[in-house]
Amino acid sequence: MKSIPITDISGFQIGYADNAALGTGCTAILCRAGAVAGCDVRGGGPATRDTDLLAPKNTVEAIHGVLLSGGSAFGLEAGTGVMKYLSEQGIGMPVTPGVSVPIVVQADIFDLAVGDPAWPDVAMGYAAAKDSEHNVIRHGNAGAGMGASVGKILGPEKAMKSGIGTAAFECGPLKVGAVVVVNACGDVFAMDSDTRLAGVQSDQSMEEIMGMLYETEASRAMEQAQDAEASRKNTTIGCVLTNGQFTKAQMNKLASLAQNGLSRTIRPVNMTLDGDTLFAMTTGEVPAPLDVAGMMAVKAVAKAVETAVNEAETAYGLKGRKSQ
Repeated sequence: MKSIPITDISGFQIGYADNAALGTGCTAILCRAGAVAGCDVRGGGPATRDTDLLAPKNTVEAIHGVLLSGGSAFGLEAGTGVMKYLSEQGIGMPVTPGVSVPIVVQADIFDLAVGDPAWPDVAMGYAAAKDSEHNVIRHGNAGAGMGASVGKILGPEKAMKSGIGTAAFECGPLKVGAVVVVNACGDVFAMDSDTRLAGVQSDQSMEEIMGMLYETEASRAMEQAQDAEASRKNTTIGCVLTNGQFTKAQMNKLASLAQNGLSRTIRPVNMTLDGDTLFAMTTGEVPAPLDVAGMMAVKAVAKAVETAVNEAETAYGLKGRKSQ
C-alpha cells in the first residue's frame, strides 16, 4: 500500500473558504460527474443535511458534493452556496426539462465558541465550491478546520487547537483517501499507539480523567465543564474518496468501516453529544473488494486525523502542535 496525495484520486475537487478573524470556515468536496455515496453517523448530536438521501432504500443514486463546515446547525446554510455554484455549472439531477438539482450533503462541527460567534453562510459555501477549481489541498487551520479544537472534556481552557487533514493510499489501481475535520472532545493519538499528539492539557491521562468522573471532585469539574457547554463542542467529520466500483449499500458500509480510523486515533470518540459523521464517495471506476477498500479507508482516516492536529497552528488562545 503506497501513500499518495489525495488529489491523485481523479474525479474529485476539493475547495476551501474560511475567515481566520472569526474562526470558522468550510470545505467543499465536489464530484461533477456524480458519485455513488454513503454515510455513517456515530455521534449522538449531529448537525447534518440530507443524509437520509444516502440510505440504500431511498431514490437518489448519486450526489455531486459533500460540504464539511463549521457553525453547527447555523452553518447548514452554506450548503445552499455549494448548490448555487453547481447549478450555475449545469450540474445536478435532472428533474424537469432545463432544470437540474445538485445533490449536496453536509455535516458541521461546533466551532461557535472559538474566535467570534460566527458561521459559514451561503457566500462562503459558494466560495469553497469555486475554490475547488484550483484543487489545492490545505491542512491545519483551513476551511472547516479553522475553528476546530480537541481535548475539551475538562473545559476550553485546557483544550488545544486542531484542524483539517487529508491522507490517501493506493493498492494497484484502487485508490482510497480521506478528508477529516477533527473537533474532538478527547485526545488524539498516533494510530494504534499511546503517543499523544494533542488533547487535554493535563498531567492525567484520558483514562484517569474518565475514571475519576465517579469521584466527587472530578464530577464537579465535569459539571462545570458541562455548564460551560464544553462537552457540546465536539464532532469529527469527514469524507472518504475512492475510485472503487461499489453500490450505494456498499458505500454506506465503507463509511461505517472508515469510522474505525477515528477509534484508532481519538479517545474517547462517538460520545452522546458528539456529531461524528463520515461520508464516502466513489467514481466507480475500478472493480475492487470492499474489505480491501475498507482497510485502506481506516488507515486514510487515521492518518488524516494525525495530519489535522500535527498541522494545527496556535490560534484563538489555543495551542497548536505545529507551533510548539
